[in-house]
Amino acid sequence: MSFSSEVRKELTELTGDARHCMIAEIGGFLLIAGKIECEKGKFSIQIQIENEAIARKYFTMIKKAFNINTEVLLIAHKNKNRKTYLLKINNPEDAKKILLATTLLKYEHNVPILRNHMDYTMVQSICCKRAYLRGSFLGGGSVSDPEKGYHFEFVTIYYENAEYLQNTMKNLEMDAKIVTRKGSYVVYLKEGSQIVDLLNVIGAHIALMRLENIRIVKEVRNNVNRLVNCETANLKKTVSAAVRQVQDIEYLRDTIGLAALPENLEQIARYRLEYSSATLKELGELMVPPVGKSGVNHRLKKLSEIACQIREQRGGLSKND
Repeated sequence: MSFSSEVRKELTELTGDARHCMIAEIGGFLLIAGKIECEKGKFSIQIQIENEAIARKYFTMIKKAFNINTEVLLIAHKNKNRKTYLLKINNPEDAKKILLATTLLKYEHNVPILRNHMDYTMVQSICCKRAYLRGSFLGGGSVSDPEKGYHFEFVTIYYENAEYLQNTMKNLEMDAKIVTRKGSYVVYLKEGSQIVDLLNVIGAHIALMRLENIRIVKEVRNNVNRLVNCETANLKKTVSAAVRQVQDIEYLRDTIGLAALPENLEQIARYRLEYSSATLKELGELMVPPVGKSGVNHRLKKLSEIACQIREQRGGLSKND
């Protein structure tokens, strides 16, 4: 089962007790999954869905909210494993009742006007915002597998509904974006934390916990990788510096001899040759008296400068060439 399917399954088990929440959810669902027709002033509603649990949920919800019995048809396919459920409300008065309640139908000067979005008064309360977004997701939403990436989207054919979705989410402090795709409008989120918030809003708490656990594991893994990469880079830098230091000291030994160096430089030079993989701190602790990291670094740099000067005097290449 995909992650989207898990979310849908969880949401089909949620039904708001308040009638205004049920109406907001039905409205969100109809705007994406519904087909509304008007012939000679008579309205009808059709909903075609492949998920049996979703079909059952809205059959029940319409009955509870409006006391309307929805006709349910099972559409056969050549592929016997595929099933499509068709919910039909053919009674004009029943369809009109639902459309008026969801504000998808308005009358202006006694002229019926079908609309592509609900009134904002329908989602003034937080519970109705939750219900509207839940219905919209079950009508045409999806969320990617969090193991692969973070993406949550609603797909609607109406730009007005896309804006309505975006504004509803922005009111809940979610930065939703809109893009077009194959003649439809996609309202989406890409931030993992905001997807967690949206799952919480629509009531998918089990899916939320699974996504949050995956996010935590991925974040820890990424932090560990960053630390390892940083330590590896530092180690390479340290090793590279130590190799150059040893090369310079060996050059000084083979040309002028280490005994020709000042005592403090001779001491650090011999320790670096003997302990080629030691850190600056470890070298400093070997010195008598002990020397700090900056002091060791200063002396090693001085040795490199002397080696460079002698190479130039003898017509050789400097270490940087």
